[in-house]
Amino acid sequence: MQGTIHSVSISTQKGTKKYNVSEAILIKNHGIDSDAHAGTWHRQISLLALESIDTMREMGAVAGPGDFAENITTVGINLLKLKPGDRVGISDAVLEITQIGKECHAHCAIWAADGDCVMPREGIFARVIRDGLIRPGDFIRVL
Repeated sequence: MQGTIHSVSISTQKGTKKYNVSEAILIKNHGIDSDAHAGTWHRQISLLALESIDTMREMGAVAGPGDFAENITTVGINLLKLKPGDRVGISDAVLEITQIGKECHAHCAIWAADGDCVMPREGIFARVIRDGLIRPGDFIRVL
């Protein structure tokens, strides 16, 4: 199973929309350099499919990559088929899936702006197993 990285996004605060960057450094056991969610926990990186964002757009949300606080927006890979323990490779980096979905913050900034947030249902969370530099256009593949 393989897809492509559509965009990479970071933020300086949790619970807010992220902004797109041209590249990001993934640090083993930490996450994305300079991202608010980085640290020594199980949700260092978040992934969301562009297809999920498109579904929200069809429901009227004015949203794009990073707006649901995801670090990595993918296209062409069915993230919902992944399970905790699975590993994915992006360029030289390796991520291990740790969680599918999450409990929603009590109506965070994303929910307030769009009236819904897809991350609790379709967001995928991971920790960094191997360092690497990632960019939009890189392939993402299940290892």
